[in-house]
Amino acid sequence: QVQLEESGGRLVQAGGSLGLSCAASGGIFSTYDMGWFRQAAGKDREFVASIAWSGNKYYADSVKGRATISRDNAANTVNLQMNTLKPEDTAVYYCAAVGPYFSGDYWIDRAYKYWGQGTQVTVSS
Repeated sequence: QVQLEESGGRLVQAGGSLGLSCAASGGIFSTYDMGWFRQAAGKDREFVASIAWSGNKYYADSVKGRATISRDNAANTVNLQMNTLKPEDTAVYYCAAVGPYFSGDYWIDRAYKYWGQGTQVTVSS
């Protein structure tokens, strides 16, 4: 069983930056694919970014060039740095995990087995 806890969500002005962090416990972190998803009010949850157990990184088009995902296998954490934030980035951001050695559709939320509770990011215009 893997437990995930996100942190770092806050209110930020448009154009600003913030970093989200997800701490994992249980399981062998280095063997898991880790993803970030977000859900805006009244909308479906959507893929933001993921980093595979191999280190491969993937980004949604909406954040490509503005987001950087990274992982620290020694600390069992995955981070999401977002720059040039826009009001449309406002959402609850969720950390998710699947594994070990996942090889499926990383952009699909139902592929992930473990989820955090989410952290609110609000971008003011």
